[in-house]
Amino acid sequence: MKIEVIDGEISEEEKLEYVRFVGKKYDINHIDKLTIKVDGEFVDLETSFVDAPFERIRRITGYLVGTLDRFNNGKRAEEHDRVKHSYIDDDHEVSGLID
Repeated sequence: MKIEVIDGEISEEEKLEYVRFVGKKYDINHIDKLTIKVDGEFVDLETSFVDAPFERIRRITGYLVGTLDRFNNGKRAEEHDRVKHSYIDDDHEVSGLID
């Protein structure tokens, strides 16, 4: 985790206390950077988190899948022939988002 101190100086002990404080709120392994902004006797803490990898899962032809690489030719054709629906919100139409 990177620690950045802005607009002042604080001791290493104080930095560690802020890291412990933030670690009680969040999983310390998911924090990328802790920014400590010194404002007189007060500090503002800002945390930046590591991007969490995720895979989009969809229900396609009755199966929960992320990709089509394990589908045989019949299932791929079934997925290709599906009707893509759209919806209209207050401002504009959005197509192809609802299967």
